[in-house]
Amino acid sequence: MTLEPSRATARPAGAQPAGAQPGIALSEVGGTPIVKREHVLADGRQLIYYDDADSTLSPSRLPDERLLDPRPPTAVMRQDALTGEWISIAAARNNRVFLPPANLDPLAPQAPDNPSEVPSLYDVAVFENRSPSFGPELAGGGRAPVGRDDGVGLGRSRASIGRCEVVCFSPEREGSFGSLTTSRARTVIEAWADRTAVLSGLPGIEQVFPFENRGEQVGVTLHHPHGQIYSYPFVSPRTERLIASIETYGPTLFADILAFEQKGERMIVQGEHWSAFVPFAARWPIEVHILPRRQVPDLAATTAGERDELAVLYPAVLRAIDGLYPTPTPYIAGWHQAPVNSHRDEIRLMLQITSPRRAADRLKFLAGSESAMGAFIGDVPPETTAQNLRESLAAA
Repeated sequence: MTLEPSRATARPAGAQPAGAQPGIALSEVGGTPIVKREHVLADGRQLIYYDDADSTLSPSRLPDERLLDPRPPTAVMRQDALTGEWISIAAARNNRVFLPPANLDPLAPQAPDNPSEVPSLYDVAVFENRSPSFGPELAGGGRAPVGRDDGVGLGRSRASIGRCEVVCFSPEREGSFGSLTTSRARTVIEAWADRTAVLSGLPGIEQVFPFENRGEQVGVTLHHPHGQIYSYPFVSPRTERLIASIETYGPTLFADILAFEQKGERMIVQGEHWSAFVPFAARWPIEVHILPRRQVPDLAATTAGERDELAVLYPAVLRAIDGLYPTPTPYIAGWHQAPVNSHRDEIRLMLQITSPRRAADRLKFLAGSESAMGAFIGDVPPETTAQNLRESLAAA
């Protein structure tokens, strides 16, 4: 798998007109770097532009001249004494935009009739969420992160320290990661890797989770192609269960899973660096895991070659999923990364794509067994899903 060649209009990071904001050169694609440019929004939130390696945009960016209300206070976490899990009570999220008309897209570049969150035209843009579930406060002043052995008690609460960011995949108002060009997908992957590295170094952050939701059926409130990154002050419950499995099975769990799936009928596609397959015990009607072929704890630890191949393989898998039915399929795609401070030699980076769609006109709803007890019941054999996806991939 190879990247599309860069266009002749590509310009090196140093070729900037007078007055342009300085950029930071990241990975090179076709000999030209993806460039990162940091800015600040009107209320003090961070905004970062990532310019494609073959970008035709001017390095200059417009300032954010909106008059904005102060940022909401950091939410509060409460501990569920029955499970030990921490629940963030983030009332400010009730004020977020819900399916606005296209001319009021808050992720499109600002226009006279659209005071959006991004002042300038862009390739990829990342900014702090205006109504975050975690943050903007970080650890400090005695507000420590939550450790694995923190215990359980009644009436326990803590500040929801952390950070939530929005990742705009494109200035276009419709689409998803699967509809991006290879060059743009590569820029998004570079942004994920860069933000994983930066956010992992912030005080109190224990785990970083980039993800994309696509489709109203999974709760999407904006049609603009975008994802998010959550930076948690604890190790997530799903990862805690994974750690328990590794402690029971042994440190070779991920390597053994990959070897097991490579010999089976659930494998969809294998590249030099990545493999995509339907897992043996899939919970959802459509479920695909993408796993690197070497031990990598997070996106920040991937090589340029691994990112190049992922920019081809990952969108191809998403397009195969969309090819199963006449209309786009709703999904959640989440990058499960190792915690910042533990198990980095045992937990392997993995992308998990899940969809509740079990037929052209039917969705799987979590009924009593799944919702109340967490005991999933599969509707479609994983081998059937894998065969359907291989056929869809071949037909694309």
